[in-house]
Amino acid sequence: MTDIFSKKKRSSIMSKISGKETKPEILVRKFLFSNGFRYRKNVNGLSGKPDIVLSKYKSVVFVNGCFWHGHNCKAGKLPSTKKEFWKTKIADTIKRDQKNYSDLSDLGWKVMVIWQCELKNKELKETRLSNLIKEIID
Repeated sequence: MTDIFSKKKRSSIMSKISGKETKPEILVRKFLFSNGFRYRKNVNGLSGKPDIVLSKYKSVVFVNGCFWHGHNCKAGKLPSTKKEFWKTKIADTIKRDQKNYSDLSDLGWKVMVIWQCELKNKELKETRLSNLIKEIID
């Protein structure tokens, strides 16, 4: 199957995808703030630049896009074009994520990951965010 866009158009589309300030990240940050948690965003000095850093609790939260980080859900499905390219790219991201999580854990940080798909369904979102608070405090 071929791409429906030209190479130039696809490149333009992909260049507009941002890794920061995504809707899921903003949703999680607003939830935490409204529940009294204070945090820093995308801290450079920490491995993987976690999306949310709660220093008081020695906790970090990564809000991962299912496709980009290879989650095993419907949204994490690889496209039908350039399969090998995407397979390699996503595998490298997963490997990098695991190293970042391990590095942070070794430094005594509690690492939590929230997947984009967990925030799409209203009931699942409420449960996941409530559990996040428990994970941070414990």
